[in-house]
Amino acid sequence: MKITRSQEGSSLVLKLEGRLDTNTAAQLETELKGIDQEYSSLIFDFGALEYLSSAGLRVLLAAHKEMNKHGQMIVRNPNEMVLEILEMTGFLDFLTVE
Repeated sequence: MKITRSQEGSSLVLKLEGRLDTNTAAQLETELKGIDQEYSSLIFDFGALEYLSSAGLRVLLAAHKEMNKHGQMIVRNPNEMVLEILEMTGFLDFLTVE
């Protein structure tokens, strides 16, 4: 998986490309450990994300809990398959998806 980091104002944008699964979830966890409270929001751009597993969902849930302490988390551009996974797992009930 490739992670591209950029900034939009006070928001951190992480663009994910490839698969967020058991083999790559730790990579995203490592990337998220460097995020501090200077960002008012964390935006995941899933436009190039091909697959999302339960390991990836666990990382998203942890990021959401952390961001709720001082900001918000947004998921952008999920494809139909990823959107279906978010819906089936109940993540759409609490995530902001654009």
